Amino acid sequence: MKERIADEVVEGLNEAGVKFASFLPDSWLRPIYSRLSQDSRFITIPVSNEGVGVGLCCGAWLGGMKAVMLMENTGVRMACDQLARLGISVGLPCFMIIPYRGDFGDKLTYAVAHGQTMLPVLDALRVPYYIVREEDRIRQSIRRCLTTMSVTNYHVALIMGAEVCVENL
Repeated sequence: MKERIADEVVEGLNEAGVKFASFLPDSWLRPIYSRLSQDSRFITIPVSNEGVGVGLCCGAWLGGMKAVMLMENTGVRMACDQLARLGISVGLPCFMIIPYRGDFGDKLTYAVAHGQTMLPVLDALRVPYYIVREEDRIRQSIRRCLTTMSVTNYHVALIMGAEVCVENL
């Protein structure tokens, strides 16, 4: 990921009032969660399972704190139970930032399946998403996602297209 993209995401989260971040290590998102972990404006908790991170972010929301879960798109499949239970059954939302592994231009063959399944799984869970493909739209996209989450009281995902995640696309 381009360094300036990570800066845009971190500043966008701060401007939108996000104070808590959970993350599962991911190569494309490493610059973002590394910056968040070093920034005293944010509380960060790494997790070993995406479902745990979703639960933490929903709990933060319940406690009145805006939160974000950073995870790779395979994590959407891994967190299906928590997303369904907490979103549909209980009404606790989670804001997710997810890189679009398997997007056009991704050079890793194993990523194709990730790209083919992410959007259908989000659709099945009724999670609205926005795919950001331009650096100058990152901050606005974060604000729009959090506004939608607040209005609907339901999960929302900001998907980082390959244009903003891959250095040499």
